[in-house]
Amino acid sequence: MNDRLITLVNPNLVHPPITPYSLDILTTSLEAAGFEVEVLDLTLVRDHWQTTVAAYFARRQPLLVGVTVRNTDTIYPQEQRVFLDSHRDIIREIQHCCAAPIVAGGVGFSSMPFALVDYFDIDFGVKGPGDVTIVELAKALATGTPATRVPGLIINDGDGEVHQVPHADRLISIGRAALVNRTTPYTRRSSTPYKVDNLAYYRHGGLGNILTKNGCTYACTHCVEPDAKGAQFARRAATVVVDEMEMLTAQGVHDLHTTDSEFNLSISHSKDVLREIVRRKNADASSPLHRLRLWIYIQPAPFDEEYAQLLAAAGCAGVNVAPDHVRDEVLDGWKISAKGTRFYASDDIRTVCGLAKKYGMLTMVEALLAMPGETEATMHDCVDELMALDATVVGFTLGIRAFPYSPLGIRLAARSAGIRPVPGVQSNTATEPILLKPADQCGSTVEYERQFMFDPQGNFRPIYFFSPELPEGDHSNHPGDRWLTSLKLLWKWVPEQDRHRVMLPTVAGLTPEDNNYADNPFLLRLTQLGYKGAFWSHWRERDEIMRTELAAAVPS
Repeated sequence: MNDRLITLVNPNLVHPPITPYSLDILTTSLEAAGFEVEVLDLTLVRDHWQTTVAAYFARRQPLLVGVTVRNTDTIYPQEQRVFLDSHRDIIREIQHCCAAPIVAGGVGFSSMPFALVDYFDIDFGVKGPGDVTIVELAKALATGTPATRVPGLIINDGDGEVHQVPHADRLISIGRAALVNRTTPYTRRSSTPYKVDNLAYYRHGGLGNILTKNGCTYACTHCVEPDAKGAQFARRAATVVVDEMEMLTAQGVHDLHTTDSEFNLSISHSKDVLREIVRRKNADASSPLHRLRLWIYIQPAPFDEEYAQLLAAAGCAGVNVAPDHVRDEVLDGWKISAKGTRFYASDDIRTVCGLAKKYGMLTMVEALLAMPGETEATMHDCVDELMALDATVVGFTLGIRAFPYSPLGIRLAARSAGIRPVPGVQSNTATEPILLKPADQCGSTVEYERQFMFDPQGNFRPIYFFSPELPEGDHSNHPGDRWLTSLKLLWKWVPEQDRHRVMLPTVAGLTPEDNNYADNPFLLRLTQLGYKGAFWSHWRERDEIMRTELAAAVPS
């Protein structure tokens, strides 16, 4: 065994490939602590991952193996595809080949970490940022110190028992900003053996990624990120963020999307990052930042003209804005700050689209339909208002994934109390009424988390919610029923002549469209043809692109 080698594994087999940014983050922290780090990346070798795993561990026996779980499932309400079985297959192969303990982390993992430590049958887990915790775990293993001394570490005790070592204080446990490296750039590499190959991911997936701050202080009903990432903003220094952008653009990764919960929340920090990009561009005509194309995720507010000017000057190509709805009675109590107050109005959506167009940036506006309180009338109003916007693309999602620690998931469990089905709770694979128990009625944290992904027999059954006030929401519905009436209404309300610029949810047999990201035929064709940037920016031309011969060359 090499007591200084840490192997980090990316088990994501979904394409188009998404750069496993978390492994660059962990590599940076571990190398700074004196460990040797190698990345075993299975995404780009997904058709022969078993032989890749076997060949790697035949030559290396590391001190620790880390596995990142970016997504547990697609969270797409009409598909409901789960990834955990393929992740477990990979972990079992690693366990067969290697005796080192395994620790898992990542945003998807952090949404139900106790249940996944148990399901994967691994030694350890990390909820939230792993920058600090994985280093402390590696040090403990290298020195023979008990892992029970690593604050925040989740430990598998066996026989379904999993516990977490307490953090030093409650603020760290909830906020987690202290667990994020905010002072140095994360090392990003390309074409280096056994490291994340950022340029290869860019060539095969069309985007790179950048984090300017971790966590979120807001409390939106459907969102897992304040719990999974931390309820404080861990703001990275603007200079180190832009150092990292320069590092990537110099390697040829020119299109970067922000991985913040939302780029414009904590807008003063966001403006500082943009000003630093602009300063370096103005100071150096040869800076690779002149080739930067930035793609950002934002909320409708805050967003002012100064912000739009800074975005354009920094090289922002597109703005993905998520108002989720336009009706106040639906949004009240849903899209809220930590104090429970709304932080934007429907007029703010028009402001974003207008300013973005004024400064030459594309826009994608997304709605999330079927949340509590949604009716046919409110859904129709939302469609009409968003279609009237001067947005490049408009997208609609029908239904919402409920996770154990999202406010929605917690409320559904409380309403069910383990004894009554909650109207609107649905899973495509449900074969019996869905009963959820609140955490205080469960025998363990594992039991509480499991019920949001598994049925009592242990089969996959991810939990979704559709407002029972929609047309098919009567109490006689089976929990496995699809909400096709509402889906057909969406297609009816979007005029045929406008559908080229609209992303609509689909089910097999209803339309030829496929709007889900995972193994999407249109996205795969985009990357095969060499298109770059956010996939929605090419959505209007999808019919023409799908007809293009693969031999055709498309400039990046």
